[in-house]
Amino acid sequence: MTSSAFHRTITLPAPVCAQAAQHLEQAVRRSIDGAATAWRAFRGADGDDFQFSVPVVEQAAGCLLVLAAESAQNLRPSALRALISVALHLRDAAEAVRRPPVTTGHW
Repeated sequence: MTSSAFHRTITLPAPVCAQAAQHLEQAVRRSIDGAATAWRAFRGADGDDFQFSVPVVEQAAGCLLVLAAESAQNLRPSALRALISVALHLRDAAEAVRRPPVTTGHW
């Protein structure tokens, strides 16, 4: 993996950003490492600007998965599914950006 002077960005749908911000706020209250930085980024998204750097999206996904694991016993199944769904959406978006393009040409 090479490093660059800029970070790739991911544009996320507004509903996913709103849900992520809500769940990240809960993660901040539970003092999950890294949640505050991700929460500030998602909370600060406004209007049509829902672009985030890949590391921020990865950090948010990780925090939400930790939150899901820590609160699994206390959440209703539907709330837990919603939390995990947002975390996996963020994780999949970050992985899609990092994944090398697939070529369909013949060898």
